[in-house]
Amino acid sequence: MATPQDTALRHASAADTPVLQLDTQALEAVRSSTEAGAALPGDVAWRNALVKLLNDSLATELVCVLRYKRHHYTAHGLASTAIAEEFAVHAAEEMGHADRLARRICQLGGEPDFAPATLLQRSHAAYDEAPALKEMIHANLVAERVAIEAYGQLVALVGDKDPTTRRLLEDILADEQQHAEELQGWLTE
Repeated sequence: MATPQDTALRHASAADTPVLQLDTQALEAVRSSTEAGAALPGDVAWRNALVKLLNDSLATELVCVLRYKRHHYTAHGLASTAIAEEFAVHAAEEMGHADRLARRICQLGGEPDFAPATLLQRSHAAYDEAPALKEMIHANLVAERVAIEAYGQLVALVGDKDPTTRRLLEDILADEQQHAEELQGWLTE
């Protein structure tokens, strides 16, 4: 049975708790504006700039897919079979990143840019035709480190303005960090 002191404590702690409320005006604005589809960050210029940055990341992912695929098929040497298989896994994961970025670009009202003629100019990472396994690993490590830096900067730029895009970028960043750790491990073996 609750004592008067228990009741007083519950009332005191409830009074100290800040009131959390949703912005009803913002909810009403979204309710009356359904022609745009999913709710998007409101600043059109900011959204267009974000779409451009996401398209650059899309180009980076596509170049990484091509580099990893080439390395998968051309790797040779004692440890090449296992590492070549991991290159194929990384290529598939990078393609998954590209697909997720393209989908988000569309959700933001943009168009994903898959134009092959400009991939290398828009990519943060380089393509590589290294003939030796150690050089392949090094080239992929450099590309992963570039991607880590780019995604870290993108996460900071997006901040709280677009939580959906930020979560996507953070997920991709975590994968890129894992790739870099694996590649670094192969170089030190």
